[in-house]
Amino acid sequence: MDGQGGQLWVVMGVSGCGKSSIGALLAQSLGARFIEGDSFHLPASVAKMTAGIPLDDADRMPWLELLQQEIRKAADAGEGLVLACSSLKRRYRDVLRAGAPSLRFAHLAGSPEVIAVRMSQRPGHFMPTSLLESQFAVLEPLQPDEAGLSLDLLKEPQAIVADILNGR
Repeated sequence: MDGQGGQLWVVMGVSGCGKSSIGALLAQSLGARFIEGDSFHLPASVAKMTAGIPLDDADRMPWLELLQQEIRKAADAGEGLVLACSSLKRRYRDVLRAGAPSLRFAHLAGSPEVIAVRMSQRPGHFMPTSLLESQFAVLEPLQPDEAGLSLDLLKEPQAIVADILNGR
């Protein structure tokens, strides 16, 4: 909880894990603003991913800095915010957390096989299933000193949100 009363969450995980759906439900439950992190990607990064080329740290940094600014604005205003953002590496989460130390992460975890099926059922998304392996390759789970929790994405969406709200 932010000092002003607004909860700040990042719903994280590899592409196709349900970040947007769970993030929107969580934001609704909290009465907070929801941000789809993908909408902040630079056009060159979207083009790269659409072509099946994984982003590198240099591609991600301007994107993460834009998201950090949104987190900082919400924290400074005492507003709640839920961000859907892959946050695959600790250093990416550190960039986001620099916007507000009270930021918490909800990691939607699941197997590559389950997520590949979900991705194949997503019409019109720029991220191809072929990049899933590269996402799992760089995924660094939350560390004990990071505020957050890991959740089973196979649960019903409302149960996942309830687990986040209850800190489980």
